[in-house]
Order: sequence, then structure tokens, then C-alpha cells
Amino acid sequence: MRYKNELLVALLKEIELQKDYLGNEIVETIYFGGGTPSLLDISDLRSQIDKFRQTFTISDNAEITLEANPDDITEEKLSRWKETGINRLSIGIQSFFEEDLLWMNRAHNAKQAIDNLQLAIQQFNNITIDLIYGHPLLTNEKWNQNVEKVIALNIPHISCYALTVEPKTPLSKMIKEKKKEDIQQEKQAEQFLLLMQWLDAAAYEHYEISNFAKPGFRSRHNSSYWQGKKYLGLGPSAHSFNGESRQWNISNNNVYIESLEKNKIPFEKELLTPSQKINEYIMTALRTKEGLDLDKMSEAVRRELRATSKKFIDSGKLILKENKLILSKEGKLFADGIAAELFVELHF
Repeated sequence: MRYKNELLVALLKEIELQKDYLGNEIVETIYFGGGTPSLLDISDLRSQIDKFRQTFTISDNAEITLEANPDDITEEKLSRWKETGINRLSIGIQSFFEEDLLWMNRAHNAKQAIDNLQLAIQQFNNITIDLIYGHPLLTNEKWNQNVEKVIALNIPHISCYALTVEPKTPLSKMIKEKKKEDIQQEKQAEQFLLLMQWLDAAAYEHYEISNFAKPGFRSRHNSSYWQGKKYLGLGPSAHSFNGESRQWNISNNNVYIESLEKNKIPFEKELLTPSQKINEYIMTALRTKEGLDLDKMSEAVRRELRATSKKFIDSGKLILKENKLILSKEGKLFADGIAAELFVELHF
């Protein structure tokens, strides 16, 4: 991995420099993600975790997650990850079908997906996997087989995402050149509705639009984002939030390393306005099972939200229950659009 050692040294330096960012709050979750952390040597992971423990107050029962590609998983690595304190794995399965993985240009194959997931189950009881739906090769029957395999393996947490085509990517280029079939939104909606039906029947809690969990296995890390808690991101492109402002590190590895060598964190910062804070809460809370709590708003904002939400309540996309606005199953198909229409602009 190019610049690996320099990058790891820079990360350790950034941890030191950010020791006061969370204001002495107890750290409840640590998440190794953004790229391929499962490629790191065990000694590298251990040095990062040790540095966290020296710098911050880490909860005794902290959730410590490692993102892992199926092709990186071995029996020995699983044992060593556990030894370092990793207690949760996030595995990017995407699909159990070979042709789908090839279409999505994934590094692993279908055999690795199932074999190495079964290996992981033997050593970790807290596992989440990612599945992708809504792409041209995925029939409803294949989608059902993917979901049924996860249910049969009793995986406690599933994150499911509709395939999105990002601009300026190889996939976008191939679709424009008619080398690959384009995405159909109707198909994505149908497969999302089927997903909710199947996982509800299998006793998974649909606690956030893209996330489903067995009782007691919600992602504590992601839940903290949706609850508006403070978080610290470390490394190139990492984002942080302290309740008043958010900041994001530069994405360029070289500039990041060179800056940290001079004891400077290369970031941009945005101070959030009162309107932005409320609208972020609207956006994130609406995605959750608990919904948007009107009692957390001022009287003026409550009145505005009651007025703007009326048409969605009348159409069955929103439910008003115990002074909370909660998306219905149909409403979950339009979550971002509904949230945008509920946004408020405060005037002082």
C-alpha cells in the first residue's frame, strides 16, 4: 500500500492533535472504515487502538467495528482482529451471485462471499453485511435468494442500498455508451418494498431506512450520527462534528501527510446556522424508526412543520403519532424529497 507507513504515522499524530475535540466525552464507538482497513497489518491496527486508549476515555463496552472485504478474510486474521479488540465486522458482500459481482466490478467472487462470511460467523457474533439492490441483473427471485441466505445464516444486521450511478465513474461511462443497462427506479422501489416485507417477516427491526437489525444489534456507531451526537473522523477526507460546526479533512494523501508532519491538520470548517442544525435533525431523524420528534422544536417551528407535513400525512406517506412524524412504508421511498420539503428557514 503506497505511503502506508507515512499515512499511519500521520494518523497517530492527528489523534494527538484532536485529543480535545470531543470535550472529554466518553467514546462509545470506534469505526475503521473508508477504504480497505482489513488490508492493514494487525500491528498497525493495534497501534491505532492503543493510541485511542491513551488519548481518549474509551468505554469498557465500546463497539469497535472493522470494515472488511470478503477476499481479505482468513481464519487467522479473524482471530487476530478479535485479539486487538475488534468486536464487530462490517462485510461488503453486495451479492452472492457471481455475475452480479462481476457487473459491479467487485474484487471478491461469490464463493469468497459465502465461505468467508461463514468463517466470520464462527468467531464474531456481531456482524453486519451490505447488500445492493436495484441493478439491471438483479431479478426479484435473485434478490429474494440473497436476502434468504442472510436470514438463514442469522446475520444480526443488514444494510441494504439501491445502486446509484455516480457521475464520472466507469459505470456511468459504460451506461452512457450503452455498454451496460441503465438503472430503473421503479425496479428499485419494488425491490425495496419486497425487502421490507421479507425482513419484517424474519423479525428484523427496520430502524433506519437502509438498516435492519435483530433485537439488540442496532449499529451504535451509525445511530450516533442519526441522533446528532458529536463524532471525530481521522484521516484523509474524514468528517467531524462537534455540535456547533462540522469539518472535513483534505482528500489528498500527500498533502495530508505533509501537513501532519508540520503538526497541522489540513481541514475546512463550516459553522452551522440554527436553520442548518434543525434541518439536519429533520433529515436524519425522519430516516429512523422513531421519527421526527416535534416536541424538540420551538412552537413556531412546530407550527410550520405541522402545516408542511399535512399533505404527506393526508397521502399516507407520513404518520403523526405521539407528536412524532414517522415515515410509512410508502413514505420511505420518498424520504429525501419529503425531508427537503419539511426544511425550515429561521428568521431572527
